[in-house]
Amino acid sequence: MKIEILNTGTELLLGNTLNTHGSWFGRQLFAMGLRVARQVTVPDGEAIREAFSEIVVRADILLITGGLGPTSDDLTREIVAETFGLELHQDEQALRILESFFALRGKPMAPANLRQAMVPTGAEVMLNPNGTAPGLYLPPRINGHSKCAVFLLPGPPRELYPMFQNEVVPRLRALAGVSEIAAVSELKFTGIGESDFHHGIDAELANVPGLEYGYCARIGEVDLRLIGSPEALAAGRNLALTSFGRHLISDDGSSLEATVVRLLREKSLTFATAESCTGGLIASRLTNVPGASDVFSHGWVTYANEAKASELSVPMEMIETHGAVSEEVAIAMAEGALQASGADFAVSVTGIAGPTGGTEHKPVGTAWLALAEKSGSTLTEKVFHPRSRKDFKQAVSQSALDILRRRLVLAS
Repeated sequence: MKIEILNTGTELLLGNTLNTHGSWFGRQLFAMGLRVARQVTVPDGEAIREAFSEIVVRADILLITGGLGPTSDDLTREIVAETFGLELHQDEQALRILESFFALRGKPMAPANLRQAMVPTGAEVMLNPNGTAPGLYLPPRINGHSKCAVFLLPGPPRELYPMFQNEVVPRLRALAGVSEIAAVSELKFTGIGESDFHHGIDAELANVPGLEYGYCARIGEVDLRLIGSPEALAAGRNLALTSFGRHLISDDGSSLEATVVRLLREKSLTFATAESCTGGLIASRLTNVPGASDVFSHGWVTYANEAKASELSVPMEMIETHGAVSEEVAIAMAEGALQASGADFAVSVTGIAGPTGGTEHKPVGTAWLALAEKSGSTLTEKVFHPRSRKDFKQAVSQSALDILRRRLVLAS
């Protein structure tokens, strides 16, 4: 069944409002065994007519969001009715709902709101207890021609999402008749890229019967998406872990920071950070995870050399001799944080975010990481992430969290 989404609203294209409907619909529909074939966003006005006319020819189901309000730019209802050749009439049920909405709030209803009680002939009204815009359902062949079922939904998520669950889902189930729902599995990896999978196991994944797979690359991370029967998922998962198991962050969608927190909690260990070039991003990522307070004890942002010396006991002579971005200083920062915090582990990062400050031997994007542990030696790692400042910080924080993840997995 081909399902398309038409989002309306000039504000969505100007960037004033973030359009989150597509991803939300995708998750809800996939859980029902359905998939979104296409999503289109158009401004208010006549662009809706053009997009609507194209979609109803090829789609089985069309979900339209926005344009059901009382203002002059809310034209979705009128355009759909006109395009389908349907007359609009004032629906008594929709009118009563509007009147009760304003009466409950002790407010007079503006004459413009009466537009929201206008319904195309043959359409069904979908209740909206959270706003003034009733939804509308136009069943297949309502005009004697189009096989496309059309749902007109309000734009605000607080109104759209409950209406979708209460009014749209039952109708979709009846239309789709899906009996077998494919499962999905998401495996997160770090330290490798999409090309590693392509050269390593892409051809083997393609040979697994009934398996659909794909990749989503982020900074320092690749997600492998597997869709199919339980047997197909197990075969795909086995191929991925056989080749890239050491890079696995999680197989349940958990982020790297959530995995690190979980591993620390399982082992009853604590962790501290000493950050320079990342400016506290590692600590921020960790504390976004519920339960991080059980394992994360201290976080230092020692951006200036003087702070490294006063807060973490890094000798100034060391900084002057080797430079702030050096293996020696990274070790001193990590060991200083370990001693000051009393934690079981401490990670440090120091690097050159750019766009200036690089040299021939230490170009922009260079960073040193160190992981000190109470009961072992200090590990170091040099990384090179020549990116924008924001992306550099994200990449270095990813590397720092991963050096701890690998150490914890090794200890398992």
